[in-house]
Amino acid sequence: MVKTAPAPLIQRGDKENRLDYRKGEREEIMERIFSFTGARKIIFGCGSFARLPELVRELGGKPLIVIDQAVSARGMKDQVSSVLKASGLRFSIFDGVNGEPELEIGDEAARFARKNKNDVVVGIGGGSAMDTAKAVSVLAAGNATAAECLGLNRVPKAGLPKIMVPTTAGTGSEVTFTAVFLRKDLMKKEGMNSPFLFPEVALLDPELTLGLPPEVTATTGLDALCHAIESYTSVQANPMSELFSLEAIRLIADNLRVCVHSGSDMEARKSMLLGSLYAGLGLVNAGVGAAHSLSYPLGGKYGISHGLANTLMLPPIMEFNLPSALEKFAVVAEMMGEITEGLSIRDAAGLAVDAVELLIDDCGIKTCLSALGVSEEDLPTLARIAMTVQRPLENNPRKVSIQEAIDIYKEIL
Repeated sequence: MVKTAPAPLIQRGDKENRLDYRKGEREEIMERIFSFTGARKIIFGCGSFARLPELVRELGGKPLIVIDQAVSARGMKDQVSSVLKASGLRFSIFDGVNGEPELEIGDEAARFARKNKNDVVVGIGGGSAMDTAKAVSVLAAGNATAAECLGLNRVPKAGLPKIMVPTTAGTGSEVTFTAVFLRKDLMKKEGMNSPFLFPEVALLDPELTLGLPPEVTATTGLDALCHAIESYTSVQANPMSELFSLEAIRLIADNLRVCVHSGSDMEARKSMLLGSLYAGLGLVNAGVGAAHSLSYPLGGKYGISHGLANTLMLPPIMEFNLPSALEKFAVVAEMMGEITEGLSIRDAAGLAVDAVELLIDDCGIKTCLSALGVSEEDLPTLARIAMTVQRPLENNPRKVSIQEAIDIYKEIL
């Protein structure tokens, strides 16, 4: 039997700290050329939504408001109408966006914008509304269809200026260059990915998240955690993206439980929205991993929400990835409040998975794939579709085979 050296312990008492055991990795990453990008302007703070009219006037004069049905039903449509009418702006509202918008909704909303001669687009809601708004901004200004713009850098030209206003602390779509849609024909989601989709303004008002129901708060918040952890462990991570990803992990771990169970806590809501923003910045600069690839078919075939699908996939993907990123997962554990001093790197990394599973449980998410209508016979099909979602798989710290994807699905069946 071949003996292996014991894993190093995490120490705190001297010059070493939790990042020292990653010295070699950091030296390697500093040798790479990297860039950092996001929305052109980010405005954050309670009451900042009142600035929407002036921001619209800086970019145009007749906005199209793209809002999702759930947010509209909670009174947001009336609120935005009141704010814009008081400022004397003429505007149009498209509120036909559902929780998992199909590709055709982008073309429909673009036709609506052209008919009403809108010159700026405002997306208000969760990721579905903001993704649709970003797509509309380029589709309304050109002749391409939504299907023709899917993929990387297939948007032909810049579109109408756009402002994104998140009402959930989850997707980070307000600072990304992606618009994701459901492809029912392929039973998966696909995205437009282009620098032309970067918003001119991201307007984040924590007060807009106060009305979120506990379940939506939980699944969107855990979606943001997935973005943060996957971008931090991505092979494309860089020193700047890591800063945002790690702080996002800390903010979400410290505040999500409070937001779910005491939704009117303003300080927790502020921290969660900031954490979601940071996770979005980590995502757009480093990408996400295999949890997203495996979650997309769950939305495409079964209509499972993106947040819930990512929530279910995150723990088994983390467990799968551990051997390829032990040091990073040990840091994730510490950012989530776990005590790692005196543990081996392997044991410390394992605490990251435990911490995520506990947070999911504390947020009241207690389900599995079979309870959502997934059967074991479907798993090979899901895995085959997941293997076509290549970009996140390429970012993942460990390669995933189709059989391994099937096995991962089985863990949460």
